[in-house]
Amino acid sequence: MAGSKGSSCAKPACDGKVMEDERGVDIDSCECRFKICRDCFLDAQRETGLCPGCKEPYKMNDGDGGSSTGTWSGPDGRSSSLMKRNKNGERSGTYGVGNAYGPPDGGDGKSGGSGLGDPGDKPWRPLTQTLPIPTSIIGPYRLLIVVRFIVLCFFLTWRVTHVNDDAVWLWFMSIVCEIWFAFSWILDQIPKLCPVNRSTDLPLLHDKFEKPDKTNNPKGRSDLPGVDFFVSTADPEKEPPLVTANTILSILAVEYPVEKVACYISDDGGALLTFEAMAEACSLADLWVPFCRKHDIEPRNPDTYFSLKGDPTKNKKRTDFVKDRRRVKREYDEFKVRINNLPDTIRRRSDAFNAREEMKMIKTIRESGVDPTEPIKVKRATWMADGTHWPGTWANPIPDHAKGNHAGILQVMLKPPSPDPLHGSGEEGLVDYSDIDIRLPMFVYMSREKRPGYDHNKKAGAMNALVRSSAVLSNGPFILNLDCDHYVYNCLAVREGICFMMDRGGEDICYIQFPQRFEGIDPSDRYANHNTVFFDGNMRALDGIQGPFYVGTGCMFRRFALYGFGPPNPGLLPHEKKGGGGAESGEETRALKATDFDPDLHVNELPRRFGNSILLSNSIPVAEFQGRPIADHPEVKYGRPPGALRKAREPLDATTVAEAVSVISCWYEDKTEWGNRVGWIYGSVTEDVVTGYRMHNRGWRSIYCLTKRDAFRGSAPINLTDRLHQVLRWATGSVEIFFSRNNAFLASQRLKWLQRLAYLNVGIYPFTSLFLIVYCFLPALSLLSGHFIVKNVNATFLIFLLLMTLCLIGLAVLEVRWSEVSLEDWWRNEQFWLISGTSSHLAAVVQGLLKVIAGIEISFTLTSKALEDSDDAYAELYLVKWTSLMIPPIVIAMVNVLAMVVAFSRTIYSTAPQWGKFVGGAFFSFWVLAHLYPFFKGLMGRRRKTPTIVFVWSGLIAITLSLLWVAINPISGPADAVAGESNFKFP
Repeated sequence: MAGSKGSSCAKPACDGKVMEDERGVDIDSCECRFKICRDCFLDAQRETGLCPGCKEPYKMNDGDGGSSTGTWSGPDGRSSSLMKRNKNGERSGTYGVGNAYGPPDGGDGKSGGSGLGDPGDKPWRPLTQTLPIPTSIIGPYRLLIVVRFIVLCFFLTWRVTHVNDDAVWLWFMSIVCEIWFAFSWILDQIPKLCPVNRSTDLPLLHDKFEKPDKTNNPKGRSDLPGVDFFVSTADPEKEPPLVTANTILSILAVEYPVEKVACYISDDGGALLTFEAMAEACSLADLWVPFCRKHDIEPRNPDTYFSLKGDPTKNKKRTDFVKDRRRVKREYDEFKVRINNLPDTIRRRSDAFNAREEMKMIKTIRESGVDPTEPIKVKRATWMADGTHWPGTWANPIPDHAKGNHAGILQVMLKPPSPDPLHGSGEEGLVDYSDIDIRLPMFVYMSREKRPGYDHNKKAGAMNALVRSSAVLSNGPFILNLDCDHYVYNCLAVREGICFMMDRGGEDICYIQFPQRFEGIDPSDRYANHNTVFFDGNMRALDGIQGPFYVGTGCMFRRFALYGFGPPNPGLLPHEKKGGGGAESGEETRALKATDFDPDLHVNELPRRFGNSILLSNSIPVAEFQGRPIADHPEVKYGRPPGALRKAREPLDATTVAEAVSVISCWYEDKTEWGNRVGWIYGSVTEDVVTGYRMHNRGWRSIYCLTKRDAFRGSAPINLTDRLHQVLRWATGSVEIFFSRNNAFLASQRLKWLQRLAYLNVGIYPFTSLFLIVYCFLPALSLLSGHFIVKNVNATFLIFLLLMTLCLIGLAVLEVRWSEVSLEDWWRNEQFWLISGTSSHLAAVVQGLLKVIAGIEISFTLTSKALEDSDDAYAELYLVKWTSLMIPPIVIAMVNVLAMVVAFSRTIYSTAPQWGKFVGGAFFSFWVLAHLYPFFKGLMGRRRKTPTIVFVWSGLIAITLSLLWVAINPISGPADAVAGESNFKFP
């Protein structure tokens, strides 16, 4: 098919020339004779396979359904090759399209296409890769697990069948504990059979979603989905506003399309201090964010960046870097001064406004003739800078302005940016940003309404309020939540997470969990604060099954998964029409309705599940559609057409903001499924684990994204008491999970069995403390009683002990290799496992049982000791705060030390010393004391300045146990010596 000569492409906004044959005659690519250039033809075939004119599949060569991008129909109906020959018979023009040669003008040498610069012209590649652990490591690791399991079975069988008749009570306690430890080891070890590593291709992500195209994307707009950042804070006294402001600044400067990012902060305390600190952060962002883009600053937390040691000019290319850095540093120093002075500024301002109001009231009273001697009552309000009352919590609380009783607040501090870059000017500000995009992402401050009589569900309730308000305002298909003290350390981390979501099969991923990394930890990591064994070992292993747990922060969610739906079913999409190139057509990739994903959800049931907001309900299918991968490969069964997300975001209006305020009211969740099925799940202090479990139970899978450069960094308690209370809260949540319907025993069949074992371990591990604390007393009881857990320490017992120890060492070495955890970190984790198991975990079990059985809740209070040396970066490490959680480890250590002294004295004074039993008991006592070493090092504080209470408790316990032993087993001279007993007597 051929037409006239020299025609232009009929597609709007394209001035390319129509495809021509050897004679220069236009080629009609479709029977409808729609004029189209080569670039637009390739794009149409790749995206929909439909002719832009008649909207029907292309039919080439007089009705033949086959089509080729390298062969066209000539004017006589014969196919013509792209190869051309000149008058001498030599090839000229173009060699076609491939990776051997790509013409500079993009195609046939005449049209203005982008050639191989178009991602569609390149072979399809995945955005992510799964890298298995080397067989030389994982093979022996799995073999050792099997060997240790077999040895453990034989050992327990031998222990059960060989009863110690001399001390049946001691044998029975030990065998019960050992059986439980074997069960606990299986729950912890079996899910580690399938660890994996993953990698991402960030340049390919850019090529697929952001590379400019003269035809389809002339402005170079991004096709990436939107991401909403959630930051939560509750109390500006415990969570300094300066730390929160730095976190916000690191988010606003993240390396992601500006128009696709929205940041929300939830202030559950409703404090004006936090509100004004965020306003100050937005003001500094005008300078800080373009500075980061101009000079590729990393990390983009200004406090951390300006505190880095080393040469700041390393790898910097621009000559004005030093000048710009000096100016930005000066502005940041002034910013810190303003933030630190905000409490005084607010107080002075409020005092001035309150004094003015009092004078007005006095004047009014005098003019009305009322007796001025009567006391004047004026509300001591907290005032904003514009002279209005702060609607949140006041410094002097009154009804409607107190914690737990204030109106909802939502303030859009930074409006949605324009869809196209906006370059700055060197004359306007302190720094020359003439060639830098100075746009800032949208930023919203939110404090949900709180009223007496409502259960606000703490952090989970705040997160659900953020989900609803963000759905109305920006509706990013992905949500990344951070604690206020966790900032973005790797500005490309968001892109790495998006690679998994946008890759083939990414529609089944509910969240991407990043590892938690911490700063300010002491070099020896005394209390295993880094928790690397869990993050780099357990979480990486779960990534090979159904995915890691959700651990509360540093997690990128699929918004659609938070709404309580299961993973999408490709069968929901109609398949009547297929494009000529095999790609899905626009009708096949349309946005479905919310009711299409749940057969039990009728359109009239939407308010009962999600609330009365129509905007919120309408946003659900939009978020689902925008979160799909692009359908650029036949294997992508559930995708969206390329370019669907390049449209500009609609501007916010007053109606939309008012709707966002209404969805954060305290009554909105009444008689809905928020917190039960939708959003973060209520009813547990560890709402993070429960929320992730519900998603896995519906069939979703999650991904563990371990980046080369840490994605996020935060702070962790390095003080012993704070660390114990942190673990107490986690363990209490696990006990609540065990006694709730979220127990993995009740999981659906969609939860894989290895994943089920991992979740079972989450609910069961605190109960190990009951057996652990008994087992820690067994060495002391053995030494004091003169008996051992076995009747005779024979060769069989020692061989079993040696085999299990060798297997344990081998497993530890191999696990260290595939998880890339150091042996020191592994040993610190083992030590703190025993410390927390005999303190926090035990208290959590007691607290959980009392709450379930009797409905009694117990809280552990702290008594702080004054901090003497505040100049030391690790001064908090040496701060000793007494807590009742310290009692069990102290008792265990004192009893074991006392038992070794008593047993040694008795053995050395005995006429027939039994050194075998003493060495056996002393070895296990030493094992207990070696694990408790960091605990007692923490009690010593700095320069062994131990609190008096520690000596008082230790002395009382030692004296009591000594007197108790003398009363139970008094030693009375020669008669005992003849019987083989000791002549030793207590003084």
